[in-house]
Amino acid sequence: MAGNAETPDWDFVFQFVTEPLEFDMGSAVEKPVAERTEPPVGTALGQVPTPPESFTSSPADSPPDENTLVSVSTTFFPGAQLHALPPDLVLLSSDSVFFYVHLHILLAASENNFSSLLPPSPRADPGSVGPAVPLPESSAELNIILHAIYDMSCSHYSPSFEAIVSALSVMDAYGISVKKYVARSTPLYNLLLSHAPIYPLELYALAASHDLYDLAVPTSSHLLSFSLASLTDEMVDRIGPRYLKRLFFLHFGRSDALKRLLLPPPHPHPPTVSCDFTEQKKLTRAWALASAYLAWDARPDLSTSTIESALAPLGEQLSCEQCKLALHERLKTLIVQWSVVKRTI
Repeated sequence: MAGNAETPDWDFVFQFVTEPLEFDMGSAVEKPVAERTEPPVGTALGQVPTPPESFTSSPADSPPDENTLVSVSTTFFPGAQLHALPPDLVLLSSDSVFFYVHLHILLAASENNFSSLLPPSPRADPGSVGPAVPLPESSAELNIILHAIYDMSCSHYSPSFEAIVSALSVMDAYGISVKKYVARSTPLYNLLLSHAPIYPLELYALAASHDLYDLAVPTSSHLLSFSLASLTDEMVDRIGPRYLKRLFFLHFGRSDALKRLLLPPPHPHPPTVSCDFTEQKKLTRAWALASAYLAWDARPDLSTSTIESALAPLGEQLSCEQCKLALHERLKTLIVQWSVVKRTI
């Protein structure tokens, strides 16, 4: 390998290419959880915990105004036909939204009869649709829970991540198995996973707190760029020791793997008249210098394009075609090896 200068300038080798990430979040139209409509016939409105002004007197003394509008779920309404049987129970959210559901489906999903709220008291006036059971949860939370129980996706409502987290806590309180309804490929699983790019740490902590391993695994790939030193005590407590150890091992394991992969230099070729072993040592030293720069700050999220942009320019300083080929083959092998290193816990 011949060169014009004894010590070529390799400073350009350490130039890193930074490509900004652009997220196109789109502008999807969100479906409303509820719509204002006239009360369905047979609804026991007298049981609403905070009735409107037209209901201030007893239904027996003053019947409801026929023009009164109430908020009814856009999915769980009387004529929704979600089941072969008509709904026989009405759930009333804290923000006064009516959900028309099936008692036997809710009882089958709950291990504690919805915290002993179901079945409703026999003294309740059922009407023709069923008794109205007031719940302290908001309509957004109930909407998520009921969609999960009925095995339906609520992604078209675009619920916030905070609402989903709150809904999972409510499911625990009502004896609804989070591990069952957030199992792999379920609608709620897919909905939660869609938030991983934006809330990776929060979602990982949520998965860890409920021991949702199948959800924690794909979420962990979004935490490769996260600085473990910035973890707060509160977040550590939420994640717990087992999943925290897995996250640390993922980061340390990928960093160590990168250092091992960078260590071997390009394989030397048989000496020629213009490029003997002494000349080839220049490429070995240049590789060692460039790879040491990468290994010094070996990040678990280091991209293959960054590796290539740092090491490929070494070939521009070579005049020996065999050395260039050796460098190309070594770089190609390195990129393939790094791309197959495990990216999840």
